[in-house]
Amino acid sequence: MTLGTDPRPVAATAASELERVDALAGHRRVAWAGRDVAWRRFGAGRPLVLIHGGHGSWAHWIRNVEALARQREVWVPDLPGYGDSDDAAPDDGLAGVVRPLAATLDQLVGPRTAVDVVGFSFGGLVAAHLATARAGVERLALLGPGGHGGRRRPRGALRAWKPAAESGDAAALEAVMRHNLAMHMLSAEPAAIDPLALALHTQACLRTRFRSKEISRAGGLHDVLAGHRGALLMLWGEHDVTADPAALATAHAARPAPGALEIVADAGHWVQYEQAARVNERLAHWLAHDPA
Repeated sequence: MTLGTDPRPVAATAASELERVDALAGHRRVAWAGRDVAWRRFGAGRPLVLIHGGHGSWAHWIRNVEALARQREVWVPDLPGYGDSDDAAPDDGLAGVVRPLAATLDQLVGPRTAVDVVGFSFGGLVAAHLATARAGVERLALLGPGGHGGRRRPRGALRAWKPAAESGDAAALEAVMRHNLAMHMLSAEPAAIDPLALALHTQACLRTRFRSKEISRAGGLHDVLAGHRGALLMLWGEHDVTADPAALATAHAARPAPGALEIVADAGHWVQYEQAARVNERLAHWLAHDPA
């Protein structure tokens, strides 16, 4: 669809889609240790938790919540230090995210309730820790998870966006965000960076207060997964620059590791956005059947 040179219709279209999906959700703010975690709920059924990535928000899942809510009660938080949630406790590192997430989830669904968890990027590492910290996580799916400890494949350097944001230069901020989406989040296809992706990424970055990069780069994912006794699925976009998915798949196949590791064609790091229909179908089947 051609919208001409005026950026306002494009921004309005993206904002209306975000508002439409958000209006489908039930909104809960749940307190723990004096801080609130914001949760959104979609659908009904067995609880399924979706955990967003670093410099993200619940909207990392905007193309997935409706499809998954057809068969599940989908709970999507803004992690502490992100979006609508309060800041994480200072100096608590990853524990400052995992503990309030687990505690507020228990308040929502009950501490003995079985749940399934899907995590993306830094949220994949959070999800793995949640699965070992909280009893009853029966299925765990990780999409481009952080903490894998393998090599990365940077496409180019990311650009600092804060100077443009602080100066109020909207055009410069858009250019930086578009560049960073191309370098880090999506595949090299220009069409992948649509107005919605640009709007969501910009909003999420502006509202991020927690630094996740050092935690994700420190590794430790495989050690944490050793403590998970449930089903496991890992999905990687074939063009994910945060890892070498083919090398990870080869290593996974060479050792007696649990679960499946699959590569999604024509996708970058933000795999559940760029190939939403394919990921939704795979997750829905995996959640409804014995893992293949």
